[in-house]
Amino acid sequence: MINYFTLLPSLIVVLLMSQTSVLATKTVADDLGESESPIDIMGTVADHDYFTFFGTKLYLPRIFLWKDANGKTQFSTYKSTKKALASGEFEQIDHVIKPVNGSILVDFSLTSHLIYFWFGLGALALYIVFAGSRYKKGIGTSSAPKGALQNLFEVFFEFVRDEIAKPNIEGENYKKYLPYLFTMFMSITFMNVFGLLPWAATATADITVTAILALFTFFITQFSGTKDHWQHVFWYPGVPLGVKFLMIPVELIGLFTKPFALAIRLFANMMSGKIMIIAILGLIFIFNDMYGSVAAYSVSILSVAMTSILYVLKLLVALLQAYIFTLLSAVFIGMAAEEHEHDHEHYDHIHAEQSV
Repeated sequence: MINYFTLLPSLIVVLLMSQTSVLATKTVADDLGESESPIDIMGTVADHDYFTFFGTKLYLPRIFLWKDANGKTQFSTYKSTKKALASGEFEQIDHVIKPVNGSILVDFSLTSHLIYFWFGLGALALYIVFAGSRYKKGIGTSSAPKGALQNLFEVFFEFVRDEIAKPNIEGENYKKYLPYLFTMFMSITFMNVFGLLPWAATATADITVTAILALFTFFITQFSGTKDHWQHVFWYPGVPLGVKFLMIPVELIGLFTKPFALAIRLFANMMSGKIMIIAILGLIFIFNDMYGSVAAYSVSILSVAMTSILYVLKLLVALLQAYIFTLLSAVFIGMAAEEHEHDHEHYDHIHAEQSV
């Protein structure tokens, strides 16, 4: 029986993403100068400097490491964007807050996407601790699992193990990567599901988040690479000498296109789903603004019905995208960790005959 507490180290690794993600430069929208349009789709899905809960805005701290005009490094913290602007040290240009005299080195500010990123990982941590405590007591080991939550945990864990890790990672090596793959699958699932809440933000609809997730897969893949893997990158076996030199840039580009595709695929799918729901619901406000309340009530029947259907599809997409990301991660890791067999003598013999 696999010790489920071995999943916790992988969770701690993924938790580091939340701190790393704030290092990227980001545009944070706030309610200062919002659009007068009846619906602002991009403004709704953008990262914000406040956390919305049942229509109430809770403004988040702004934390900056910046350099003033004299070249002195400053570290400033404010309760909100308004407080930062009121200090006179910062100004807002095109919804981006900047020092009046100086430049920002690193923006450590909390944002709505980062908060829901933490929510997703926090929910996963609680779930793993709950499941681990059950197994430690013998529930699920010496007896059958009890309760919907533990049975669901079993389903997800065995699915990742039997359908993702085992088929794509050679031999017993899958056990080494299973905690990471399970953590990745569950964390993306939780973040996607949290994004279904009407007032919530979808953390995976932020390219910063998906890029960090993809980078972890990239680094694990490269560190897992065997001698054979790197031989395929820098000196592809079994091909003529001239082709070997042509393959080097192709293989090097391939190393980076894989994580890039992971990040863009997850980001684009989650962002597009959120935009679609907002656009369909936004028809109510657009019709109200253009034709009055009667038209708005009429179109609301269709909008709400379509949105309800989309929510069911989005729940399936939330699981599907987590599966695809984890599956491709397992494929990339498995390809790098796999040992290939090449019949070099056979190839050399054929090449010699062709030369004659």
